[in-house]
Amino acid sequence: MARRYDCNDATDRTTGLREAASAVRRGELVVLPTDTVYGIGADAFSAEAVADLLEAKGRGRNMPTPVLIGSPNTLHGLVTDFSEQAWELVDAYWPGALTLVTKHQPSLQWNLGDTRGTVAIRMPLHPVAIELLTEVGPMAVSSANLTGHPSPEDCDAAQGMLGDSVSVYLDGGPTPGIVPSSIVDVTGKVPVLLREGALSADELRKVVPDLEVAN
Repeated sequence: MARRYDCNDATDRTTGLREAASAVRRGELVVLPTDTVYGIGADAFSAEAVADLLEAKGRGRNMPTPVLIGSPNTLHGLVTDFSEQAWELVDAYWPGALTLVTKHQPSLQWNLGDTRGTVAIRMPLHPVAIELLTEVGPMAVSSANLTGHPSPEDCDAAQGMLGDSVSVYLDGGPTPGIVPSSIVDVTGKVPVLLREGALSADELRKVVPDLEVAN
């Protein structure tokens, strides 16, 4: 039976974050609020948990799961060939609605889907998400919806779709933004905007003027 905690109540928030962290360490799924939409998350280093996440969403391995982290410093142990421009984007927009596609360390023991050696990574601007990520480390997190359905802006919508496939729901109220993160590929010499979301190409070019936009 799924448990749900009201993170706007201090006592419930403390209990909920403790229970969510325990669930993640056991390889179970949790739902958490972010600064864009609600996400369904699992331990990024548990292949079984990530497989359960994809199954809960009805999603294939051809759509790899992004990773959320609680601090930019975490990048040092996860990525390789991270350019100066990539760091400039991190400094300007993290925490926030910017996902970076970068090469991950070849030694990492994770299985996020068919990533071809890359990972989509972000630090969300939400206190509940950051607190959980700081406690448990990198999490594989995707929007908390069934594939093909709208991304949830509140916990009710997420729970209505995912039900008992999730162990713990952290209810932070309606999310502050419904526009998804912008996605920039920083694996090459020039950053490429793959998806324009909360950050426009013009906004991103204030930091990386040579940004290209994917066709």
